[in-house]
Amino acid sequence: MSGRAPFSHLIYPVPMAGGLGIHLTFDLGGQARFGPDVQWIDRLDYEVDPSRAGAFYEAIRGLLARPSRWRADARLCRYQARISGPGESPGDFVIQGPEETGHSRYIALYGIDSPGLTASLAIGEYIADLAS
Repeated sequence: MSGRAPFSHLIYPVPMAGGLGIHLTFDLGGQARFGPDVQWIDRLDYEVDPSRAGAFYEAIRGLLARPSRWRADARLCRYQARISGPGESPGDFVIQGPEETGHSRYIALYGIDSPGLTASLAIGEYIADLAS
């Protein structure tokens, strides 16, 4: 979103299948950002599908009365690995310590989004214990 955001807090819609839905969040510089949307893929392709812009705009309209100062920026397009796939119940996140990974100093974390990010301090403490 260009210009000053009309809110100083995060705005979330009702969650959708596969994710939390397009929401308003802020980057480290305080600039408002919208996203992400969910698109299940079966191959890596970093091109943004322009036909998704209309649905993205409609989702933003559900958050803001007049979403006139936004622009799509394909440079922000990312992939997020999921523990579960389309039509499956959302999976919890997975933490594999050295015993599971087979390497004494290798700890793997998978699928940590919300609510895992909310638990990030506890996860950090758990990982510190695994690493010691």
